[in-house]
Amino acid sequence: MTSEKARNDDAEQPEQPETDDAPAAPADAEATDAAESEEVDEVSALKAQLAERTADLQRLQAEYLNYKRRVERDRDLVREGATANSLTALLPVLDDIDRARDHGELEGGFKAVAESLERAVGALGLERFGKPGEEFDPRVHEALMHDYADDVDTVTAQTILQVGYRVGERILRPARVSVVEPAPVDAPVTPQQPDETAAATDADAADADAADTAEE
Repeated sequence: MTSEKARNDDAEQPEQPETDDAPAAPADAEATDAAESEEVDEVSALKAQLAERTADLQRLQAEYLNYKRRVERDRDLVREGATANSLTALLPVLDDIDRARDHGELEGGFKAVAESLERAVGALGLERFGKPGEEFDPRVHEALMHDYADDVDTVTAQTILQVGYRVGERILRPARVSVVEPAPVDAPVTPQQPDETAAATDADAADADAADTAEE
């Protein structure tokens, strides 16, 4: 009875699977290293692509900013040119107003219109320049007359014949002026010393005598 129970117990126990004698750890380590290396390479490639795309975006942004600045600068130049051309056409009218003011004819409604026009062109940036006594500057002055004076140290705009106008740094018309400059100083003549004069006279006489002797 006991023998049969022992045989039944042996029959109920599962068979143990056979295992390989060689260890599997080294193969697993090599596979892990290969996977890690592949992952590092993939990360490096992604970082390189990201850096390249970032550089492209930065370059495009810089090009866009430069383009925007050029467009704004060109727009400003066109606007300034149009304003300057319009104001230049009004300069003869402003000259007539100045002449009327100088002759005391700027009165009544004409005075109000003239002052309104001057305020309007001033709001557009028109500025008049040219004052008697300022130093002559060929960049903003046009000399129509010239003279000398003892009371100036440099070339000076003595009289403003016609005022100049500008918008910002753009000269619409130079100021037409008469200029004076310091009077020229004649170079002093150094008198000849008596001894030198006498020596020169004796030498000339000796040369003359020698020439007469040679002719005889």
